[in-house]
Formats: sequence, C-alpha cells, structure tokens
Amino acid sequence: MPDQRLPWGAMFPMGLQHLVAMSGATILGPLLMGFDPNLAILFSGIGTLIFFICTAGRVPSYLGSSFAFIAVVIAATGYAGSGPNPDIGGALGGIIAAGALYVVIGLIVMATGTGWVEKLMPPAVTGAVGAAIGLNLAPVGINGITGDNMHMLVALLTLLSVAFVSVYAPIALRRISILVGIMAGYVLVLVLGNGFGLMPAIDFTELSQAAWFGMPSFVAPRFESSAMFLIAPVAFILVAENLGHIKAIGGMTKQNMDRYIGRGFVGDGLATMLAGSGGGTGVTTYVENMGVMAVTRVFSTLIFVIAAVIAILLGFSPKFGALLHTIPGPVLGGLGVAVFGLIAAAMIRLWVDNRVDFSDPRNLFTVGITLIFGAGDFTVNFGGFAMGGIGTATLAAIILYQALSIGRGKSAHPAEADVA
Repeated sequence: MPDQRLPWGAMFPMGLQHLVAMSGATILGPLLMGFDPNLAILFSGIGTLIFFICTAGRVPSYLGSSFAFIAVVIAATGYAGSGPNPDIGGALGGIIAAGALYVVIGLIVMATGTGWVEKLMPPAVTGAVGAAIGLNLAPVGINGITGDNMHMLVALLTLLSVAFVSVYAPIALRRISILVGIMAGYVLVLVLGNGFGLMPAIDFTELSQAAWFGMPSFVAPRFESSAMFLIAPVAFILVAENLGHIKAIGGMTKQNMDRYIGRGFVGDGLATMLAGSGGGTGVTTYVENMGVMAVTRVFSTLIFVIAAVIAILLGFSPKFGALLHTIPGPVLGGLGVAVFGLIAAAMIRLWVDNRVDFSDPRNLFTVGITLIFGAGDFTVNFGGFAMGGIGTATLAAIILYQALSIGRGKSAHPAEADVA
C-alpha cells in the first residue's frame, strides 16, 4: 500500500522499473518540442519529489513530460520540428503561467472540493479538448514522417514497431512501447545509415566528447503575454487528467484519495513552474506508471522517490543527454504520429468509458465544434495577441457546454426521459 514499503533490496529494482516505464514518453515529449530531454528527465525527478511532499507521500505517482503542451509550445514558438527550439524562452514563460494557474486551481479545490471542476469539465468537454489537441498536431506529425524514401521507411517502421509492441508484446513491454520504438528505429538507422550508407548516419561525435557528469545547461524563461495566454489554458487539461489519475489510483488501492486531489494539483503545478523556470517541459502524472502499479500491485510511494533520485542523477550526466540527442529525426517522426494519434484516440476511450451520450445535441455540438476549431487551428486575433486553435477549442468546449446546459434538468434530453 502507499504508506508501506518493500525491503530495500526489492525497492531499487521496482524504482528502476518505474523509471524505465516513464522514460520513453518523458524523453519523446521534449524532443518533439525542441527542448533538452536531459533537463526534462532532471525536472521530472525533482517534480516527483515535490509531488510526494505536497501529497504527504500518500499518492503513488511519477511526474513526466506532458504531451498536452506540445501543440501550444509549437504554436507559440513556430518550432520547425527538428533540432533545438530557438524560441524556448517564451515557451518557458507560458509553461510557468500554466503551472501558476494550476496551483491556483489546486488551492481552490483544497478549499471547496472537486465538484465544480467535474461540472465545468465533464467527460464530453475534456475528451473534446484532448482530441482537438491530438488533431491540431496532425500536420506536425505528417511533416515528421515526410522526406526521402529511406526517411519515410524508418519513420513508418518505427510507427509500426510501437503499434505491434503495444498489441502483441507481453504486458511488461507494452508499458514501454515508446522506448522499444525508439530502440527499434535507432537500430534501423544504424544499419541503413551507418552500415550501408543509404541515409544520413548517426553522428556520435558529441556523445564521445561529452562528460559523464556535469551541470546541465539551464535556460531562462521570458514572460511574453501572447505565449502565456496561449499556453496557460493547458492547466485545465492537466486538472482533468490528474483528477482522473488520482481517482483511478484510489480505485486500484481501495483507498479514498479525494482529500489529496487539491494537494496533487498544487504539487503538479509547482513542479511545472519549477521545470519552466530552468528549461524543462510541463509535467503531469503518468499513466505508464499507473500501468506498472496495476500489474505489480505494489503502490508504495517510496518506490517513486527512488525513481526520482535516479532521474535526477541522470539529469546531471551530459553523456546521457548527448545520447538522447543522437535519436534520428525519422524515428522521432514515426513516434510523433503514434503519440499524436493516441492523444486523440484516447479521448474516444474516455467518452466510451464515461458513457457520454452522443444522441444528446448538447454533446454533439460541443464535441463537433471543438474538434473543428482544434483541427483547423482556428485563430482569433485581439490587437497584438493571437489565440490559436488549442485555446479557441478549449474555450469553445467549456463555454458552449455550459451555455447549452442552461435550463436543462437531469432528464432534459428526450432519450433520457424515455429511459426514465
């Protein structure tokens, strides 16, 4: 259980297992935004310790890179999709703003409970916004796999490797399907590029020259109103995501964790603010680690402290960071398509699991308009400020659902009345 611990000899491998489970997605997220993945690993470890303290060590979770930031960071910075992001400072200011809003929401939840959050963002709304984020990233995914024949071959085989591992591999490997996909694509480029010269080879010069231990290259944030207003609304996505995760953990442990939800929001928000202050990505609780807990039935929170400490040590290894930077572009392109598609598809599962009634016009209009705003990147300009597709989709989902709920009783929809 969360407040218990295994013998020390068993705790280290369990912590290492959770580190591996989160590593693929936590590494991929920053690479898709042009951030330093080594810093993301470092801040994921620090953020997990912050979350542990804020929840009094009672909520077993690991905080890794949040994919909810990818679309808005790319929109705010104009990131081209390869190499370091040249405008990372502005994005970091927006990430800090999202974390600050997240903390405020957490403090309100601590004082009032979660009822208003669930009313403001029911499954129809959260699913619509999440799906809009995935669809908004579709052009980025397609650009990532577009290139010459060898580039597309590696990208598509990487994509297929993730899919086949996710479906046919043993459960332990399914939990790290992204990491397996990275390794499969990496080996393929080594064979085709470094071996046969059929495509650009992986350059190991930086890796060979990097030190094993050293200080990371931190990046200072810049606070620009346009980026902050664009990125800050991601906090609402993190709220819905974390709320579901903590409730799911409560179900697995048979312990009521509702009293820790607000504290979890505060911990996640503080961790996101700290990450943004030094060059890391926004963070969130990780479903990959929830999967490990579901399989092992071990929920001890001290295991996540061990995983966090190892992650922090890796963050102070330039050699590890240089290794991450050798991951080839076609591999990232294939992984991007997989991840962006899964973001959208997972929302469909959310609707199914929560039995969202799509015979209700309120849900149909809310979801339909939100998806079009997100997929079409509907942008609204206010003077020098521009709100992109993710922002307009989020606002449309929340406002439209509430507007269409005015005057409705519990059985306002004809189908519901017939059932009653």
